[in-house]
Amino acid sequence: MIGPYVNGACVVFGGLAGALLGGRMGAQLRTRLTQVFGLSAMGIGVVMTGKVHALPPVVLALVLGALLGELLRLESGIARLAGLARRGVEAVTKPAGQGPGQEEFLEKFVALAVLFCVSGTGVFGALNEGMTGDSTLLVVKAILDLFTSAVFAATLGASVALLAAPQLAVQAALYFGASLVLPWTTPEMIADFSAVGGLVLLATGLRICEIRQFAVAGLVPAMFLAMPLSALWTRLFG
Repeated sequence: MIGPYVNGACVVFGGLAGALLGGRMGAQLRTRLTQVFGLSAMGIGVVMTGKVHALPPVVLALVLGALLGELLRLESGIARLAGLARRGVEAVTKPAGQGPGQEEFLEKFVALAVLFCVSGTGVFGALNEGMTGDSTLLVVKAILDLFTSAVFAATLGASVALLAAPQLAVQAALYFGASLVLPWTTPEMIADFSAVGGLVLLATGLRICEIRQFAVAGLVPAMFLAMPLSALWTRLFG
């Protein structure tokens, strides 16, 4: 297992470096880089969505996933954890009264949590490495996460580095679970899973760029519904 460790290390290093050196990074530069990161997420999302095999199970996965996410209150749950993370490190990283407001912090932190921990690239990359041993996709994501975490930590503080823990846990679980999933997957299932992950990543990019505030955390269940629904659709309709 290489990719999850590399990805986690990049988030920690980038988050700590950004928190320490953020004062030297101009606001205009941070804004422009943030837009580039959001654009990159949307671009990767478009590429992944283009791999779709059948649109109906993809749309159904998104609708049911959004409903499940709302019932489980995933967005508000992650927001509460983000607030706890901020309070836990704020006294160390920023003097009182500095940094973004609570609402702005939670908006950006939730988007980062989804981007780092359960984006289509991360989930698919971990599963792909577990199935094939190829860590290329996660290494590419790690490079993007390194700079993303540094830029966001310049305003959000060292709490960004804490996202490495759930990210590593999720990717490691997917990596080791891939061997159990592999015998049940088909190319069509993987294609539809990639498409759902791409749409979630596209929504994340729109949120990071502040174009549209999608409840991206609430869409995460859709990724776990994608393969079963794709398999059911293929069985029923070919």
